[in-house]
Amino acid sequence: MGHKGHGSTLRRNMVFSIFLNFTITAVEVVGGILSGSLALLSDSLHNFSDAMSLLASYLAIRIGEKRANEKYTFGYKRAEILTAFINSAILVGVSMFLVVEAYRRFMEPRPIEAGIMLPVAIVGLLANLLSVFLLHEHAHESINVRSAYLHLLSDTLSSVAVVIGAILIMVYGVTWVDPVITVLIAIYILREAYHILKESVEVLMEAAPDLDLDAIRKELESIPGVKNAHHFHAWRIGENEIHFECHLAVNDMLLREAQKIIDEAEERLKMFGVTHVTVQLEVDRCEPQMICDRSSGEG
Repeated sequence: MGHKGHGSTLRRNMVFSIFLNFTITAVEVVGGILSGSLALLSDSLHNFSDAMSLLASYLAIRIGEKRANEKYTFGYKRAEILTAFINSAILVGVSMFLVVEAYRRFMEPRPIEAGIMLPVAIVGLLANLLSVFLLHEHAHESINVRSAYLHLLSDTLSSVAVVIGAILIMVYGVTWVDPVITVLIAIYILREAYHILKESVEVLMEAAPDLDLDAIRKELESIPGVKNAHHFHAWRIGENEIHFECHLAVNDMLLREAQKIIDEAEERLKMFGVTHVTVQLEVDRCEPQMICDRSSGEG
């Protein structure tokens, strides 16, 4: 009941943040065009990516709640990972675009109406702060929500920079501050996006999660009746769901004794964060020289 209510709160906050970011995007686009500020336009582009990120994240959460079926036997949990990958990839593209545009402004400076830029930047900052507040408590629930939250957090920081830049332009007339702020925003976005992009690619490519395979091997081989453990494979379906399969060489025994070994292996693997286990028992199947792969993720 509490978990369902918590999820409902997350979805409600996301919907409100989506509306808020689309609204601020429109305001900053108009303000950026009227003021001639690239930093404001870059912030509007970032806000638009925030809105799209939140929308995609919201849809991914709803899709991820669907049950497994005959076609998608693992369910739809990777929808969130796929969304995180798309969101972070978009952020990398946005960063590159901002750097190129900032370079053009360095080469060809343009006048900026700080009187328009400042109030619009302040409105954008307040809207971003509200969105960050709404999603803060949910930021660690999944890589999908975390990527959307980082979108909002980075945009809040960029809004702060735009406000400061507007003040400097208004007081000192230093228009070069505008492209400088744009580059700083782009670098920050790129840094934050890289980590999520890397993690989401690892999950989609079924890279082995951070498991101590040698420790797992020793733990499994300490189970009474297990001669050796090998043929390890580990992968993630979603951010927090780790699947693991292995072969255990045992002596010939009754089925009920074999089941005890399988149950014990599953219980011990829980200590390593494994959520789903497939154990294959073998009797005189692998030759001694073939057991060299027992602590690897291959073969």
